[in-house]
Amino acid sequence: MPLSDIGSLVLVGAGKMGGAMLHGWLKKGMNPKAVAIVDPHIGSEAFSMLIEYSVTHHKDAAEITDPADIVVLAVKPQQMGEALPALKGVIGPSTLVVSIAAGTTLANLSAALGDGPIIRVMPNTPAQVGQGMSVAVGNAAVTEAHRRVVTNLLNAVGKTGWVGDEALIDAVTALSGSGPAYVFLLVEAMAAAGEKAGLPRELAMMLARQTVVGAGALLGGVPTDAATLRKNVTSPGGTTAAALAVLMGDQGWQPLIDAAVAAAAHRSRELAG
Repeated sequence: MPLSDIGSLVLVGAGKMGGAMLHGWLKKGMNPKAVAIVDPHIGSEAFSMLIEYSVTHHKDAAEITDPADIVVLAVKPQQMGEALPALKGVIGPSTLVVSIAAGTTLANLSAALGDGPIIRVMPNTPAQVGQGMSVAVGNAAVTEAHRRVVTNLLNAVGKTGWVGDEALIDAVTALSGSGPAYVFLLVEAMAAAGEKAGLPRELAMMLARQTVVGAGALLGGVPTDAATLRKNVTSPGGTTAAALAVLMGDQGWQPLIDAAVAAAAHRSRELAG
């Protein structure tokens, strides 16, 4: 189903992530007249879309009198308790609810909104440039048609995966949800190492940043798997091989990444209660 045919959509929360997703939807053909934003403090990106696309904006959900076909919850988790009760008039028996709030479970959403179709999504920040990775899970009321609609919405800002077990969202959060921060830290560490090796600070950061940007573009632009791409760069006995002997050793990256992802997943479970 093209985005122009999905019906009415209410976006609750239009900060960086909500605004980025809306921008992707409108660029891919969603009808601006079918969209309404609910946010008392609208973000700058979403505000620009109010001007460019004439999207309707409400400071309070009570201003909307008819149930929407889709309601997307993009508020911060700590704001969810306040936001959900105000949506009673917006959510009807057949309304599809999509939540991108971390830590808010399907059970918690159902307790507040009823037993209608609810899909929980874990996106990540590269959605802001159309390169996000989102993983979704639905409750028992979600149909295959609902899944197709949400897949289309999420594919407008990147790629989409699905899991059947909500417990896996904690691992998703730890890997792709938090993952961009790991990559940014890698850039910082590479730049610092380059500076220690004698490079000027600005040049070291430029080299580190563009190397990661370029490697990511290569990874996304060819079907070759990551291990093969790594081997393609590595000449036996060469400089890359010397570096990888350290990074792939017993004290190298893998045990650190294992521990980091495990810590993030554990914290995700704690936040979900």
